Amino acid sequence: MHAASPPLDEVLERLAALEDPAVRAVNARHGDDHGVKLTQLRALAKELKTQHELARELWDTGETAPRLLALLVCRPRAFSATELDSMIRTASAPKVQDWLVGYVVKKSPAVEELRVAWMADSDPTVEAAGWALTSERVVKNHEGLALPALLDAIEARMQDAPERLQWAMNTCLAQIGIQHPALRVRALEIGERLRVLEDYPTSPGCTSPYAPTWITEMVRRRDAAVQK
Repeated sequence: MHAASPPLDEVLERLAALEDPAVRAVNARHGDDHGVKLTQLRALAKELKTQHELARELWDTGETAPRLLALLVCRPRAFSATELDSMIRTASAPKVQDWLVGYVVKKSPAVEELRVAWMADSDPTVEAAGWALTSERVVKNHEGLALPALLDAIEARMQDAPERLQWAMNTCLAQIGIQHPALRVRALEIGERLRVLEDYPTSPGCTSPYAPTWITEMVRRRDAAVQK
């Protein structure tokens, strides 16, 4: 028998006890309105294990920290395509958007249906989710993807796209350049011409998100690994 789920109020109290104003201030700079360290959030999720009905209740609070916890304790395949579509449209915090796509939508039987629909959506945040799923396919299963057409869209729209959509398109550009040698020169040329994220501050030891730098470094590392 499965242990009973703890009441929602009890879990919310535990989240509230983890709130740290310093963490909230750091997260606020990235658009995330919560003050719980992600390591603590993951530890709580590990303790709770999978609790899908609790996850629904946490999501319905509309608050960022409970929603992040919901995405860690839910059963991804239990959400319908309609539910996931509604969730991405109400996921305002960037971290919630990232985790929803990365931890839940990618595991859904409806992932391809949603990817196609979201790529054509008029909401740039929803479209960004579609591009994130497309980047995943570029890396893992590109059969059926029109990669040159994706490069056409990136070339035409990325420079003036809203920030979140721009990041998602830039990631797709870089992955096409990294994963597909036949399109690498074109991907590099697009990145060099548009110069998106060229001046983005990058910590020492980290790779710049500027696509030409990102592509060149990842290919270098892969080639070096092969030669060992």
